[in-house]
Amino acid sequence: MTTDTEEPTLTVDELAARAGVTVRTVRFYSARGLLPPPVIGPRRVGRYSQEHLARLALIEELQHQGMTLAAIERHLMQLPPGLSARDLAVHRAVVASWAPDAPEEVSREELARRAGRPLTDADVERLAAMSVIEGTGDPVRLDPGLLRLGMELLDVPIADEALLAAREVLLEHARAAARELSRLLRDAVGEQESVAAVKSLSAHMHPLVVQALLTAFQRSLKDELREWLKES
Repeated sequence: MTTDTEEPTLTVDELAARAGVTVRTVRFYSARGLLPPPVIGPRRVGRYSQEHLARLALIEELQHQGMTLAAIERHLMQLPPGLSARDLAVHRAVVASWAPDAPEEVSREELARRAGRPLTDADVERLAAMSVIEGTGDPVRLDPGLLRLGMELLDVPIADEALLAAREVLLEHARAAARELSRLLRDAVGEQESVAAVKSLSAHMHPLVVQALLTAFQRSLKDELREWLKES
């Protein structure tokens, strides 16, 4: 688990604008405990961080998946404490993967607009290597659910080869876990149950599985890094 080092710098108006919501929505979520309180700076002005922005994006994704605010509140309360903005972005990407958006054909200009910054040819090639987009021309086919995480990974100081190798490792184990979970779901509902019953159980399982995967991975990676540093 990582910790954000960036100081809270966003006013509530800036936070709302960056997240694409209203100030009233930010205050409503804060009142319900979905967002941590801001840091109070000079002149009693609340300052918000990238963690608040990432939490708003996660709330939006959970609503997109059909969860009520009460369910979202329970889900956020169950998350490990101290998650950084990057941890929350990864969590949102995992949540989004349950019902991925259909790929879209977008221009390079539109891709840069959605990315929130200009993209060099090297950036586009790296996004393509991570399967965030297909092709490097104009237009490209974009996987909207992966764009936010892809943009985070653009700034990670690691060679493309290592990044792609890590991706293959994750995909291999994710597929194995998905197969086992699918088998457990089929056994739980039985062959005679309706499609509606299967979908209902799956919807209830999704948040639990997302939390379990994220927590288990973070703890395992932390343990592995600790052992590696001992040996160094």
